Amino acid sequence: MNKRTLYARLMEALSDTPVVFLRGARQTGKTTLVKRLAEESFGADNIRQYISLDSATALAGAQSDPTGFLRGLKKPVIIDEAQRAPALMLAVKEDVDRERRAGRYLLTGSANILTLPGIADSLAGRMEVLTLYPLSQGEIAGMREDFIHALFHEDFPPVSAQTALSKEALLQTIALGGYPEVLSRASPKRRAAWFDSYVTTLVERDIRDIANIQDISGLIRLLRLHGVRSGTLHNQAEISRSLGMPASTLGRYIPLLEALFLIWFLPAWSSNLGKRLVKAPKAHVCDSGLACHLCGADAERLAGDPVLAGRLLESFVAGELLKQSSWTEHPVSLYHYRSQSGEEADVVLEDRAGRVAAVEVKLAASVAPRDIRGLVSLRDALGDRFVRGVVAHTGREVIPMGDRLLALPVGMLFATLPAPTG
Repeated sequence: MNKRTLYARLMEALSDTPVVFLRGARQTGKTTLVKRLAEESFGADNIRQYISLDSATALAGAQSDPTGFLRGLKKPVIIDEAQRAPALMLAVKEDVDRERRAGRYLLTGSANILTLPGIADSLAGRMEVLTLYPLSQGEIAGMREDFIHALFHEDFPPVSAQTALSKEALLQTIALGGYPEVLSRASPKRRAAWFDSYVTTLVERDIRDIANIQDISGLIRLLRLHGVRSGTLHNQAEISRSLGMPASTLGRYIPLLEALFLIWFLPAWSSNLGKRLVKAPKAHVCDSGLACHLCGADAERLAGDPVLAGRLLESFVAGELLKQSSWTEHPVSLYHYRSQSGEEADVVLEDRAGRVAAVEVKLAASVAPRDIRGLVSLRDALGDRFVRGVVAHTGREVIPMGDRLLALPVGMLFATLPAPTG
């Protein structure tokens, strides 16, 4: 079993918050993680009862009489797949208000119940939300990575061994993704069979838990299109034309794919906060292996299609930084940058002090001056607020590229870097 870096944050949240909601896509390891927690004993009073709403009996009880259902559970309690009974949330609120104790409820959900009307408001101030993504590259390798923390430190880049990652190895890594079950399967045929079953289960079962959707085939076509377009600017009008799907239908379907953690949006960055709301976000499939499956690409095809490979590499790196942002010691918000004249940075990281770093990704072993134009544009616009810009490449060396600009091996983004000093 892979050790999950989020576990420490989960324990911290349970130590001072009445309700903790652990959300994430199916098959990312939520149940495994919370069962591990349930089995750990911190004294007789803290042994957690575990109950799953995937059980038809438990689900029927939670839906028919939420208050009575909770009354019959020993606290503290873990309720798995809580999104299947949205009415349970109000009963949880009432119970917590009667007895406000830290760690009383640990809820998990493979659909984001916070998107359902009234749910977020009912538990405001009582609940902390954590997201468990597919395995990060560090978790797969059995190590804890925090590139974000290192990136903002003055001593960057720290000396780190074994950070080089060849282009061939990188493309294979992208094609595999981070779902634990996929990584355990030896052949491409068996991995493809898992992805097919996974998509079918999500669309035919979980979608029906949170929405009344009749055109399942249309939803699958939309998901497949996002696989091909992962890492590109989101243009709903263009998607509507490509699929022959009304904009009103897209307006309902796209939030569902997002609520099931199949796609996510990286908003546009601007020094003017208001402009972030009007610039187009970039759409990413949440797992690079799933994105490859959706567009029928393996590592060999990626090697022969540099345009598709470049987009999926960008999506892969953005996803890895998103995972690290869920546990980093240096909290940040993630964006992408595109200037009016077309200069770009794939991922912009802004910390709580308003300082900014940026990452550009290139599927090449060398970096040319044109590859840093977006970073230069961002640096010149921000001045002292700009901490650092890096271009991640498939070469082996760290190379200075100008004031606060570096080219470095893409493997450094996933390596165990020495803890910054000072």
